[in-house]
Amino acid sequence: MALNEYGSYLVLVVLLVIAPGPDTMVTLKNSLTSGGRGGLLTITGVFAGNVINGSAAALGLGALIAHSQPVFTTLRWCGVVFLCYLGVQALRGAWRGEYSPDGATARGRHSGFRSMREGFLSNITNPKVLVMYLSVLPQFIDPASTSMIEALALANLVGVFGAVWLLLLLFFVQRARVWLNRRRVRRSIDAMTGTALVGFGLALAVPSS
Repeated sequence: MALNEYGSYLVLVVLLVIAPGPDTMVTLKNSLTSGGRGGLLTITGVFAGNVINGSAAALGLGALIAHSQPVFTTLRWCGVVFLCYLGVQALRGAWRGEYSPDGATARGRHSGFRSMREGFLSNITNPKVLVMYLSVLPQFIDPASTSMIEALALANLVGVFGAVWLLLLLFFVQRARVWLNRRRVRRSIDAMTGTALVGFGLALAVPSS
């Protein structure tokens, strides 16, 4: 790949990762509920999901999944249910408005495993992530000249940039934690993340044409 093509790819990757999506909302939610550790573990889960999706796309397995209607549909509906579940939980927290001084909800902090699981599932059960890889990578990969290592490196660059972006979000949340944990502000954020997650879930329920 020529230098200018690398530049174009990097610009496209940055635009993709900064666009708000389910991963961003889940990271924001868990960063507030479970603190820095919860946010970091959520990001780890998201990164793992991106590595699997990106590697599958680079190795040709992603295309098989995307073209297998039963598998793709099952994955899509798992994503719908999961995102709507997380959204409803966030909306319930906003409705109750019961927060401890450290920002945890009345249900308490999430376990580390739960935070990581939510980050992983928000990514891996969203087939639009896989479709994104399958749409972007072929524009920059020439099967005749691109090695498997190069293809994997390009694919997983999305996960790396995505993790960096989410870490910046986590840093902001921690720096502004006192203000963000004010009851009125926190209820507004929970309402926003809950509505967004339900919206992403419902959008996922509509098959792409």
